[in-house]
Amino acid sequence: MEVPAVGYGIRYEFGIFHQGVQDGWQMEIPDKWLRYGNPWEIERPDGTVEVKYGGHTELFTDDKGHYRVRWVADQTVIGIPFDTPVPGYDTNTVNTLRLWKAESGEDFNFQAFNSGDYDGAVAQKMRSETISKVLYPNDNTPQGRQLRLEQQFFFVSCSLQDIIRTHLLLNKNLDNLHESAAIQLNDTHPAVSIAELMRLLMDEHHMDWAKAWHITQHTFAYTNHTLLPEALERWPIALFGKLLPRHLELIYEINQRFLDEVRIRFPDDDVRLERMSLIDESGERYVRMAHLACVGSHAINGVAALHTELLKQDVLQDFYEMYPDRFTNKTNGVTPRRFIVLSNPELTKLITSKIGDRWIKRLEELKQLEAFVEDPQFQLEWRRIKQQSKTALANYIQENNNITVDPESLFDIQAKRFHEYKRQHLNLLHIVTLYNRIKANPNIEMTPRTFIFAGKAAPGYFVAKLIIKLINSVGSVVNRDPDVRDRLKVIFLKDYNVKLAQRIYPAADLSEQISTAGKEASGTGNMKFALNGALTIGTLDGANVEMREEVGAENFFLFGLTTEEVYAQRAAGYNPRDYYYANPELKLAIDRIASGFFSQGDAELFQPLIESLLNHDQYFLLADYADYIACQDRVSAVYRDQPQWTRLSILNSARMGKFSSDRSIQDYCQDIWQIEPVAVELRQC
Repeated sequence: MEVPAVGYGIRYEFGIFHQGVQDGWQMEIPDKWLRYGNPWEIERPDGTVEVKYGGHTELFTDDKGHYRVRWVADQTVIGIPFDTPVPGYDTNTVNTLRLWKAESGEDFNFQAFNSGDYDGAVAQKMRSETISKVLYPNDNTPQGRQLRLEQQFFFVSCSLQDIIRTHLLLNKNLDNLHESAAIQLNDTHPAVSIAELMRLLMDEHHMDWAKAWHITQHTFAYTNHTLLPEALERWPIALFGKLLPRHLELIYEINQRFLDEVRIRFPDDDVRLERMSLIDESGERYVRMAHLACVGSHAINGVAALHTELLKQDVLQDFYEMYPDRFTNKTNGVTPRRFIVLSNPELTKLITSKIGDRWIKRLEELKQLEAFVEDPQFQLEWRRIKQQSKTALANYIQENNNITVDPESLFDIQAKRFHEYKRQHLNLLHIVTLYNRIKANPNIEMTPRTFIFAGKAAPGYFVAKLIIKLINSVGSVVNRDPDVRDRLKVIFLKDYNVKLAQRIYPAADLSEQISTAGKEASGTGNMKFALNGALTIGTLDGANVEMREEVGAENFFLFGLTTEEVYAQRAAGYNPRDYYYANPELKLAIDRIASGFFSQGDAELFQPLIESLLNHDQYFLLADYADYIACQDRVSAVYRDQPQWTRLSILNSARMGKFSSDRSIQDYCQDIWQIEPVAVELRQC
């Protein structure tokens, strides 16, 4: 796309984890990314920066008689940059991914070593280097939460210092920083950038508040990626002040000035002031990072049309009423180069043979495939390629799970992070319902299905890990029951990652996008599956809404409550037991799980999940169950008509043009970053 850009991050030594499975439970195994080094990265020691933590602040008067603040830190960490070149597709543009490695700013403590305190001699060094050790450390402990904040600030401070250094190579001062640099905050994790840039501009480069704040606001833009309240980051004041005392002072000042604006705009509305404050004072005091991001950015966007509307109407409603012009939508997209050209080369060849290869860079040109939807020969080739991909995945399952699956069966796939709102357990209730139907009538006619799950649960998320255990427990019973006669298979593919995803997407017949309406920001797996010809069963959530608009309502298996209906049920006092007692199939499915049938008679094992569903069901599985089952019955009926299924599959791929990452990036360039493409011309030697 020829857009000049730099991506910043941390050079982690360990990834999130390799996922193993032991007795049906997820096991976390260290994933040492740098075990064999990285041949693509280039160390840049000349770009090394210092990052401070802790200590206190001091007021002083500079040589011009101005009051200044000095941060006297008690810990210094060194950030060393490593650059990875990122070449564009079919262009001469090569952008840079700059990742920061943490090293101790303290020398080896020989005094401690010589006195026999060997651990103490290296303790500070080890503590500093922990910052770039592990991606997503478990934050269920105080130590884990502190490490997360240390990581976020390390990443932010290193990157901002680098941006300023680069700017000053070409400019005499920082007065026009906002005109030459656009910084996109990817969710709230880097939101402390706003306070850090203010500190750098004021304390290190001696700007006054008004100029520094103008530059800061016009440099940053904020992308929100979640509607879950618990994911809108907050940091305890005690922790924040201990690690970043100067930044807490700046946030207090930003907050005071901001609330003064709110008072002018909305006089005599103290409740609104409490809601909008950057400091949550309802109990233990917290810094609200999403609020800081909203106040310190000139643009705020969601990542799907519904998501953005829900931000404006609910999650960030007060900020929308305060700054309506800042809010915009930028629907996510996926790159066709990886998720079809690389992942599905046979389908790529077929498409290119019909419409040429311009679609690879202009995905909207896939629409030309609609001319071939009714072509029997094209349908035959489309089905052959899908079957080839399914056979390849079946072979992978045989090799890795030691389970034989029928490639002719409907491959029903849910591959994504495990979370209760994503409702993998609603999918499970459907499986148990089908199993119950077979047990009640072993000769029942049923469209054969292979249910495939993949994804990881956060190490500290017990219920999500319990759902993985339940999937494996149900599979161990269903896959061995002679009554089933291969009409159902339940597979859990461990250690889901991009490499495995590239096997899964081309093989899917049905894509499960069944999150509770109003909970998913966008999702991109839905796009990757559809691009490869999978049909979607889903709710009106996230980007599903726009996908359904693009592919046509008749080509999308829709079920479930809308966001408005979810809100209405919750307000009316939703009682999941009403649905449990009213629907015999639902009751039988839940009772079979609760009885210990799938857990070798252990009726206690899955009780936390059962009690959550019957007593709370905050994600409305029981309310959506009947509609989901009926919709799945429609899926089975359509799959039996293979020419019709193939027709819908082709249409789904053909109408995915909107969901290219190229279109999404162009929208950011035009509406937020104000960036034009820069062509790179290579000289002939």
